Amino acid sequence: MAKTIENPHMLSAKEVANELDSNYDGLSNKEAKERLKIYGPNELPESKSISLFLLLLKQFKNWLVVILIVAAAISWLTGHLVDTWVIIIVIIINAGIGFSQEYRAEKAITSLKKLIVKTAKVLRDGELFTIPSSQLVLGDVIVLEDGDSISADARIIQSKNLRTIEASLTGESLPVAKRKVKYPKETPMADQKNMVWKGTFVARGYAKAIVTGTGINTAIGSISETLSHIEDTRTSFNKKTDVLAKQMSIIAISSAVLMFLVGYFYRDFEIEEILLTSIALLVAAIPEGLPAVISIVLAIGAHRMAKKNAIVREFTATETLGAVTAILTDKTGTLTQNSLTSRKVFLPGETDYTVTGEGWFPVGNFMKENTIIDSKQNSVLQKLLKIAAISNNSELRHDKEANIYELIGDPTEGALSVLARKGGIQAKDFQKQKIDDLPFDSNTKLRATLLKEKNHQELHVTGAPEKLLKISSSVLTPHGELKLTKKQKIEIQGKISEWTNQAMRVIAIAYKKQGGEKIDVKAIDNLVFVGMVGMIDPPRTDSKEAVEKCNQAGIRVIMVTGDHVNTAVAISKESSIIKDKNQSGVMALTEQQLLQLDENEFDDAIRNISVFARLTPTMKLKIAERLQAMGHLIAMTGDGVNDAPALKKADVGISMGIMGTDVARDSSDLILADDNFATVVNAVEQGRIVFANSRQTSFFLVTTNIAESLTLLVSIILGLPLPLTATQILWLNLVTDGVTDIALATERGHGEIMKTKPMLKNENILNRDVLPFLFINVLLMVGLSLATFFYYMDDNVEKARTGLFIVMAFTQLFNVFNLRSINKSIFAIGLFSNRYINLAVGISILLLIFVTEVPFLTSIFHFQSLQLVDFMVLFLLSSSVLWAGEMYKSYRKKYQS
Repeated sequence: MAKTIENPHMLSAKEVANELDSNYDGLSNKEAKERLKIYGPNELPESKSISLFLLLLKQFKNWLVVILIVAAAISWLTGHLVDTWVIIIVIIINAGIGFSQEYRAEKAITSLKKLIVKTAKVLRDGELFTIPSSQLVLGDVIVLEDGDSISADARIIQSKNLRTIEASLTGESLPVAKRKVKYPKETPMADQKNMVWKGTFVARGYAKAIVTGTGINTAIGSISETLSHIEDTRTSFNKKTDVLAKQMSIIAISSAVLMFLVGYFYRDFEIEEILLTSIALLVAAIPEGLPAVISIVLAIGAHRMAKKNAIVREFTATETLGAVTAILTDKTGTLTQNSLTSRKVFLPGETDYTVTGEGWFPVGNFMKENTIIDSKQNSVLQKLLKIAAISNNSELRHDKEANIYELIGDPTEGALSVLARKGGIQAKDFQKQKIDDLPFDSNTKLRATLLKEKNHQELHVTGAPEKLLKISSSVLTPHGELKLTKKQKIEIQGKISEWTNQAMRVIAIAYKKQGGEKIDVKAIDNLVFVGMVGMIDPPRTDSKEAVEKCNQAGIRVIMVTGDHVNTAVAISKESSIIKDKNQSGVMALTEQQLLQLDENEFDDAIRNISVFARLTPTMKLKIAERLQAMGHLIAMTGDGVNDAPALKKADVGISMGIMGTDVARDSSDLILADDNFATVVNAVEQGRIVFANSRQTSFFLVTTNIAESLTLLVSIILGLPLPLTATQILWLNLVTDGVTDIALATERGHGEIMKTKPMLKNENILNRDVLPFLFINVLLMVGLSLATFFYYMDDNVEKARTGLFIVMAFTQLFNVFNLRSINKSIFAIGLFSNRYINLAVGISILLLIFVTEVPFLTSIFHFQSLQLVDFMVLFLLSSSVLWAGEMYKSYRKKYQS
């Protein structure tokens, strides 16, 4: 016998039992034990959690750290032990920040995980046992009842009013009514209603089913298998920092080598002096603070995201989010609230009532033509609400501390119960009057409750509108019960079509007087038709705004769902994914339609259509892969098992923390703690800020290093003495880069970051766009520094070096303010609005004053104290870097916008 059975949905229950050498009384205990030995436990393979050692080792796997290790080795070999230890400390800090963030994220995920099914009810030797679900085997007959978790894939052999919740696997938002009948081979999984699936739940009803798949050989198992074949790749940000490290290494090494060659061969400096200075320049030019700064940038971004309910699992995902060009989003529980809400009430002969309120919160108004209506003033509406409350077995539980309502039972009945409570009617007020109850049956398409009234008994009925209309002979009006006319039937049928096209679930309400104390299904006829309720799983209140912000930011939002196409289109229109409600042409495609397309037609479809419905996990993955092949950097949001492959394949996978499954969370880079799609927008904004801060900080360090290198080279070429000694170079590096680069990492966004298109997928942190700014800054820094050196050379070299040191330091500190934004004026964002930069610049100025004015330090560093007037003049001259930057920003805004 194979480990699974092919297409059990197309076989009868008896044929399935024969194929599996089983019967309706289940396996014997002996046979079950033999099969367990052969096929193994009914468990999914768990991904091994990364060890703390490997998590720590991961922090050292990038070029920047390798370069720092080389720099530390050079410093140690040349006797610069202080520099060696400084670099080592920087490496440790960098690793510690990354390790701490990722470790805390993994702990957060562990706390989010919920226990999955542990036991199952099974028939063995004809008797019912409760066993660990891991011991289920092919051919076992399982028993399912209200609220049970389903432990394996199974073919139904007997059922009564069975409805299952499959949203996490198929994307279907409503409970699915199950049937015993056979289905054609090509029937999609979501429509195989004679099957139940591992990892889903019983909403209500009873069934026996024969196990057809366990462990990896289940629908959820095939998704797990798919995940194992998706290779992890280096993130976009890791690739960019590798390029940055190489760029800065080339600059540093080239500067040091050129310095040595010119000094030794052209100027005939002593080899020890020029070698020491060249090594000092190399150490200074290598951005030893950059890895720590980038880690801090990422950590700050992750912290800000966490405060807005986005938990970062993969550290670099904070930046990658800022570059995404497309977001693939599930519908159920992501864009929608995952709770049915009654939106419309129809009473024959009246205009529709609109019902306000969301989810299970039992507060709202009845509106007609934008006017609040008192439901108690309409006897027909009161009758409808009473039936909605009574013919109902759902329960609302109020968590008073959190002030939230939770539903126990069927979502459709829950929506009717909430509707009734909005009209002031509760089922508990009539509990003692209930005589009999008939649960919903997918064959009869209705449910009923028998109620004892004062002088008679009434049968209250809810169900499919077509069914109830067919068996109704009268209609309730404000004037009493009247015969149901053909005109009224046409009106009701038209309303059914209208609401169905709006992706509403339509429930009809009716009643009749009845004798006896038992409900006879065959006698449910000649009903009095009262009205209908239209309900929908509504979009989250802020999902439309979130989608519009994405569109404004140049990010395409695409819905990929397992739900029905009409529902997907309706939610997409309300969420602005489909913008024009009257647009012609194809608005959405199903998987069946996509499978009919060739490769070029398929690519054309996903370029131009933004809604895809009735998708399997394989098709979601294919869409993600094709978008990536087109050059998109994609993020995928989702909460279900069916989302997991695309979550892992996406450049950034975003899962739901509350409603999300463990499989989805483990496949993601980012977890939304509040399950809110709008949180994605906040995360994208932080991602863009992270990239901007990485770019600005890197640009600052490159400008500093190039300016220092050029100043040294030009002075040597011009025949001047060395403008700075080795120790002075290293101290200048400390003054200008020591704390200011970290302060730059704290910069917040400046309002317009979500109004620009995403950066290109392969856009480096340093690119051609910053070259003009770099050229202006370096030219001013070098020119002012050398002019100052020339001016004081008439006095002595030490004074000249002091003046050059002050100018070089101040120009770089003014450049910090320049680089708070490459595009916006510092005065537009507030010159002193970042307190961390104010503090960092203040510390740097103090270090500068100490080393040039305190006698003990001036003697160590060979500086000479300057007059206060000279100091102030050099300060003002250095500010020209800030004014030049402002002029360039103004020019670019005026002529390049």
